[in-house]
Amino acid sequence: MAITFYYGAGSPFAWRVWLALEHKLLDYDLRVLSFSQGDLKKPEFAALNPRRKVPVLVDAHGPGQVPFVLYESAAILEYLEEAYPASGMPLFPGDVRGRAQIRRMVCEADNYVAPAVNRLLSRVLFTPEAQWNEDKIAAARKDCVDELSTWTSQIRGDYLAGPLSAADLTFYPMVALALRCEKKRFDFALRAALPKAIAGWMRRIEGLPYFSKTWPAHWK
Repeated sequence: MAITFYYGAGSPFAWRVWLALEHKLLDYDLRVLSFSQGDLKKPEFAALNPRRKVPVLVDAHGPGQVPFVLYESAAILEYLEEAYPASGMPLFPGDVRGRAQIRRMVCEADNYVAPAVNRLLSRVLFTPEAQWNEDKIAAARKDCVDELSTWTSQIRGDYLAGPLSAADLTFYPMVALALRCEKKRFDFALRAALPKAIAGWMRRIEGLPYFSKTWPAHWK
């Protein structure tokens, strides 16, 4: 296969690329790396990405038949769209202003949603229960709900900004990751706190024909 995709289960950044590959109907060789077994620290992976993070995409059809290696998920989505414009469904609109809006939403997700979700995860999932600080957890939960709720205004029809795009495939994994806190705190009610418009949008993403294939294996 021309494309090799290096993935780590549970990474929202790697997840968006997997969703994009499926959305574009591209063939790829999936390489699942283990965080716990140190796969990202191995020299052969560091040679692909010196930052030792997923995702990484290797396209055998690089310039001069030299494989093209790319990391950083937002860049990968743009590359897939430009390198394979005729395959599957588009990740970005055809007009310059529409593309700019989708890029803006991807930037917003990375710069605002991801930090809010990470703060919540650090308070709940990555802190031993005996060390939980309820005030800090409550503050992180509120910040996360507030940030996720602002995205209600972005929904146009069934998806963000209209047709399904890179914005949807970027935002969904971050929301799903935040909801993982409910697995450790059954009283958290984070999903119930989200606006109905966001909940409905999530159900539409979850109804995509390729969605279940990409669901993190250890979340099942």
